[in-house]
Amino acid sequence: MTAQVYHFGPIIKVGPILEATRRVLIRPGARGLSTAPPFSPRRGAVAPLSSPVGSAKPSASRLRRAGAAPSPASPSKSSGGFPSRNLTANFKMFSAPGNNSLALAVPRPGMELTNIQHHPNQTLGPGGKQRTSSLEAPIMLLTGHQSTVYCIKFNPAGTVIASGSHDRDIFLWYVHGDCKNYMVLRGHKNAVLDLQWTTDGTQIISASPDKTVRVWDVETGKQVKKMAEHSSFVNSCCPARKWPPLVVSGSDDGTAKLWDLRQRGAIQTLPDKYQITAVSFSEAADKVFTGGLDNDVKWWDLRKNEVTEYLKGHQDMITGMQLSPDGSYLLTNAMDNELKIWDLRPYAPENRNIKTLTGHQHNFEKNLLKCSWSPDNRKVTAGSADRMVYIWDTTSRRILYKLPGHNGCVNETAFHPTEPVIGSCGSDKQIYLGEL
Repeated sequence: MTAQVYHFGPIIKVGPILEATRRVLIRPGARGLSTAPPFSPRRGAVAPLSSPVGSAKPSASRLRRAGAAPSPASPSKSSGGFPSRNLTANFKMFSAPGNNSLALAVPRPGMELTNIQHHPNQTLGPGGKQRTSSLEAPIMLLTGHQSTVYCIKFNPAGTVIASGSHDRDIFLWYVHGDCKNYMVLRGHKNAVLDLQWTTDGTQIISASPDKTVRVWDVETGKQVKKMAEHSSFVNSCCPARKWPPLVVSGSDDGTAKLWDLRQRGAIQTLPDKYQITAVSFSEAADKVFTGGLDNDVKWWDLRKNEVTEYLKGHQDMITGMQLSPDGSYLLTNAMDNELKIWDLRPYAPENRNIKTLTGHQHNFEKNLLKCSWSPDNRKVTAGSADRMVYIWDTTSRRILYKLPGHNGCVNETAFHPTEPVIGSCGSDKQIYLGEL
């Protein structure tokens, strides 16, 4: 990967870090991102590398797109847009030692790019409107993975985001400032299909087609545990929210395995007839949910080691699931192009499927598209094969945001734990952080 791809000019090497001009963008459209078709940046939009920070003269060249239409937050809402405003012409690209990972503050396609002074601690957006997050710019683009990015997760504190890719690496990025890629976790022999943070934010659990589940220390970047008892691809993993430190994993070998990170080897195996593609713990970690090729969500009682209930409703393979922050509901994504919310509370109706959300798409790629909840339980999000990021309101079931920008299937989306920020990753090798 070279800077010329983004037309930043020659790169100057400063120790182990690469620096180039810096470009920070604010969109002119609504807080829901523009749905305009993508454009390709051209030269002339940024100052030469030799310009000192804050002294670059604004370029007369501007990148505009014709026929822009703002993306509404909903069909019934008018979108109050940001008027265009210049931002600083100085931009930094970072490279981890021995790796070509980059963190760029650039626009999603369809936004105007101009140059002006940028103050790192500014809280006002274009037109003097209040910014809603502490991101350096309303849209941040993180690039550096060499292949499809399958999964991303914010750490519990919201300061770091981890990404797993088909290139077999796990990247750790700072969420704030320049979104520097400060660490790479290497060890998997195949793609990283899923990753999760432990509740205390000190470790990452990852799953891979190399038939292993691995545990990483995020302070040192070292692998601290390797669990290799599955006989086929491991598609999904999930740590327990509470003590003890348990992890469940689901595999194409038709089993879900329970691991105690204090012990060697699996402590329990949950056998199924079909490949398992998604797993999750209950709030108390005494039950496990699994989904797979047979379209059903199975509710396992770990004390009895058997399925106590089947959640039926999906018409195709389940690709992702997540427990709600309050532990009362389960969100599932499936290749029937539906998200379903299941009521897990005692004395719930016999049909626990209380809501079905539609709009996103799966396609022939058959990627395991994930789904996730917002911290307040009020919104859910999922990726889509139509290159859009979808966000729904869980009460009204309507689509709040349909966000463009990716040039490939969006494989996972995730809410920031404390701020109105959405993260997304896709088959285009890119990661976006966007302010809502």
